[in-house]
Amino acid sequence: MKITFLLVDALNLIRRTYAAHPGEESPEHMKGALESTRHSLQRALRETGPTHAVCIFDSHGKSWRHALLPTYKEGRPAMPGELENSLNDFKSSFLELGITSLTFPNIEADDIIATLAHKTSQKNGLAIILSTDKSFLQLLSENISVRDHFNKKNLDRKYVEDKFSVEPEQLIDLFALAGDTTNHIPGVPKVGLKTAAKLLNEHQTLENIILNSDTIEGKLGEKIRSNKNKITLFKKLVCLQTDISMGLNLKTFRYLH
Repeated sequence: MKITFLLVDALNLIRRTYAAHPGEESPEHMKGALESTRHSLQRALRETGPTHAVCIFDSHGKSWRHALLPTYKEGRPAMPGELENSLNDFKSSFLELGITSLTFPNIEADDIIATLAHKTSQKNGLAIILSTDKSFLQLLSENISVRDHFNKKNLDRKYVEDKFSVEPEQLIDLFALAGDTTNHIPGVPKVGLKTAAKLLNEHQTLENIILNSDTIEGKLGEKIRSNKNKITLFKKLVCLQTDISMGLNLKTFRYLH
């Protein structure tokens, strides 16, 4: 039987649902948000029909990216207190649906999801990442898909090409050049997504851009040449890890309909 592994970016699902739920902070508001998130996960399970599923949460600790860039994720809006205090309730609710929640100290949920997706693909299984986080689009392949649960659509290669004007394989280079404001990765000063895409369409890879930076005219060329080391760092930061050793058994995440 072919594996279909639903990998849920838990905080993406929870925070998006919570933000869309009307009302001020109160036990009733929290209860409504919890029920809405549960229903959202149930719908995702119906729509994707997985053989395996897991909800992955971020840990509170700092990751290896903070060691490379101390300002990583600086300035992100804090999670509402009532929501943070209720995360265990969400995990219990997911477990009632037969879905385990997973977190590892000092390892970001994105890297856990990327590793599980990669391992599933290696076994010729299908990994479905449930998230609206653009970082996961770098993983798109024949065996790895990204699903926007809220708009009920898969974010495929055409979506990437239409939105970013590059191939999924070039997204890491694109974000290294243009930066990632969500995670406070600055990129090359004054270089936005359109300029980064234009450079990649001309030179194909970030390495080629750096190698041929002497041929890039004007201030743009100067900025690339003066930020070579930083660009290489930014690429490392935006690239998701797919080889984390977690000692997990796939059977743990079997979903029994």
